[in-house]
Amino acid sequence: MVVAYDDRVTSVPTGNGARAGRDPRRRRALLEAADRVIQRDGPAASMATIAAEAGISKPILYRHFGDKSGLYQALAERHTRRLIEDVRAEFLRPGDLRERTRASIDTYLASISANLGLYRFLMHRASAEDQATHSAVSTVIREVGREIAGVMSAEMRLPDRARAHIWGHAVVGMVHTAGDWWLDQPEVPRETVVTALVDLILAGLPAAAESGGE
Repeated sequence: MVVAYDDRVTSVPTGNGARAGRDPRRRRALLEAADRVIQRDGPAASMATIAAEAGISKPILYRHFGDKSGLYQALAERHTRRLIEDVRAEFLRPGDLRERTRASIDTYLASISANLGLYRFLMHRASAEDQATHSAVSTVIREVGREIAGVMSAEMRLPDRARAHIWGHAVVGMVHTAGDWWLDQPEVPRETVVTALVDLILAGLPAAAESGGE
């Protein structure tokens, strides 16, 4: 079902590249239309198709987000933050580190596989086409790396903060890359990928910590 409002202007400011004064309800409806098209078409989704889904013309779509880059950034903010918040909640909750690590990785893999078209559009097409979108996604991912570094420093008692940050960002990159590979390997169960990553992270890092880099 296409949801469309008239193109009136309000005094409510909007962010993420949108033009100030646009109705936030209409903006949300346009993002939902973009979601539907991208989930269906993946990286091949076009601005014209998104506009048609929303029941408007392409110039009106651009008017609400400034340009194509503004729409990309709004979509990246809408979905990347939501995914990271879900992963962060699992990793930072109280409990056993292994179970928290397993739950975090499983949450990430389950989300990207359930939203495959959207994931590939944001991570591959939009990030490749638009430097601002690439930077926005990278910033959120770096935030997770910093949080993991903090947990490592506290729970693995790493006195070397530089090493903790290196490992924290390496873990994020490893899970992201392994997840990207897994999406093209439908015969491999998600549980297999989760277990392999957890074993590598929680067996390799403590051993490296004990060696002290010697």
